[in-house]
Amino acid sequence: MLKRRKNNTGEYGHAALEFALVAMPTVLLMLGVVVVGINLGRAVQVGQICRDADSMYVRGVDFSTTAAQNMLAQLGQNMNLQTGNTSSGIVILSKVQFVPNPLTCTSSCSGTYQLAQQLTVGNTTLPGTHFPTTGSIPACSPPGTTTNCQDSQGNIQGYQTFSNAAISNFSSSLTLNPNEISYVAEAYFQSGPNLQIWASSPGFYAQAFF
Repeated sequence: MLKRRKNNTGEYGHAALEFALVAMPTVLLMLGVVVVGINLGRAVQVGQICRDADSMYVRGVDFSTTAAQNMLAQLGQNMNLQTGNTSSGIVILSKVQFVPNPLTCTSSCSGTYQLAQQLTVGNTTLPGTHFPTTGSIPACSPPGTTTNCQDSQGNIQGYQTFSNAAISNFSSSLTLNPNEISYVAEAYFQSGPNLQIWASSPGFYAQAFF
């Protein structure tokens, strides 16, 4: 006697539905792992660019010159670091000194952290320094002005007594002794357009201190 074959069409439909339910979160999870890996790699690159810039800065490289800026842009070319506003990142170089009050004080001194010099390389429309001064600092005009202004090499003329050059939040990152100087580099780079929907922040930031 011939037996009628059982129809398994319904079981096939259930299997396809179960596969779809499992596959969708699995694919999303795999994409997330890839993006986290890419973000980690970019964060490491930003940190390396920041340290390299600070290492050159503390050794006296003059980043007010085109040659030095181009050299730094070459180091960060994989992250699209350029010297103009088409750059995907910015590097901010700051020279900060703890100025005691009075200036002759050598121990247990009160005082302020003063910005002595600041230079930027890259896209100046991106977020700036995490160590802002308490006021704006105008460019020296005419050139040769010797107080309360910033010259073409980024030096703040008369910074020791210029109230606008004070940095109120610097001691939370680094404490200096009277008249000590710190060379600080900060780097900020944008996330790629395909990563912004996954990233917890729209960019990568790093600091280095010498």
